Amino acid sequence: MNLNKAFVLGNVTRDPEVRSLPSGQQVTSFSVATNRVYTDGSGQKKEEAEFHNIVCFGKLADIASRYLTKGSMVLIEGRIKTRNWQDQSGNKHYKTEIIAELLQLGPRGSGGKNSGFSKPYQNPEPEIQKNNDIPVIEENYVQPAEDTQSSSETIFQSDSSDEIDIKDIPF
Repeated sequence: MNLNKAFVLGNVTRDPEVRSLPSGQQVTSFSVATNRVYTDGSGQKKEEAEFHNIVCFGKLADIASRYLTKGSMVLIEGRIKTRNWQDQSGNKHYKTEIIAELLQLGPRGSGGKNSGFSKPYQNPEPEIQKNNDIPVIEENYVQPAEDTQSSSETIFQSDSSDEIDIKDIPF
C-alpha cells in the first residue's frame, strides 16, 4: 500500500495567482511558509523556514483566490507532485508542488475568538458546526439548503469514491 499525503500549516507568502486551463478549469497557485525552531548541538536556538508551492483546482481554486491573501494562515491537505519540463535552451527544470485536496482558512484576525483551526468534517452529509468562524473547504462542494447553512460556515467535500468508511477498519 502506498500513501502520498501532505499537511502544511503556515502563512501565505504572496497573493494567490489565478489562471485557467485550456479546458476552462480555474487553477490557483500560491506559496506557504512554515517554520521550525530547534536547538543545535551547541545549545543555540535556531529557526529555519521552508517554502511550499501549493496548487488548487476548480472550486478550491476559486475559494483560495477570493479568501487568501499574503500573510493569511492556512492549513492545506493534499498530495505531493513533481513536474518537469524542458525550456527553450534545452535545460530540464523540476518543480515540486502540493496539489490541494482540502483547504482550511486560519483565524480571520489576531485576537479573535478562535485562535486555532476547526476539525474538518468529512461525512458525506455534512453537519453544520455552530459558533465556528473558520470554514473548512474541500473539493467538489455540494451546498446544502439555504436555511441550514450559515454564511460564515462553509464545508466542502471531496466526492472521491474510494473514501474509507470508519466501519471498514478492522480494529
